[in-house]
Amino acid sequence: MSITLRTPRSDEGLAVHRLVEQSPPLDTNSLYCNLLQTTHFGETAVAAELDGELVGFVSGYIKPGNPDTYFLWQVVVGEAARGKGLAKKMIQHLMARDSMHTVNWLETTITPDNEPSQRLFKSLAREWEAELDVSVLFDKEQHFGGKHESEELYRIGPIRR
Repeated sequence: MSITLRTPRSDEGLAVHRLVEQSPPLDTNSLYCNLLQTTHFGETAVAAELDGELVGFVSGYIKPGNPDTYFLWQVVVGEAARGKGLAKKMIQHLMARDSMHTVNWLETTITPDNEPSQRLFKSLAREWEAELDVSVLFDKEQHFGGKHESEELYRIGPIRR
């Protein structure tokens, strides 16, 4: 199995949308949002392709006012590519890009019950010999009115490449 990692194409927003829909419990964003992720934010995203099919996607952005911090919005790996470390490979691929040379910190949010994502980001922190700080960014009651689990901010850095 040979998976190609690359910058997404502008016509892949629909494929991203479908991939996320097929990957519960991920939050499904609007199709319009996914179109923006593959165009306006394409340079800070990664598409993973297998035999012409999108099987993985990482979206995020360099934080406004903080050019040293990348906020990873979402990672999705399709069923056909799961169990092969693709999520980590996509993040490593992204962080190795020349366009990411100013980034020394990686941030993302993870719910307390999402152990696979917690393991992934702890593993990245170890690999990069970086500190990992965890704090609540969006509280279940205060921000979500009790309708969504709290989102904990995972902040890794400084990153050593």
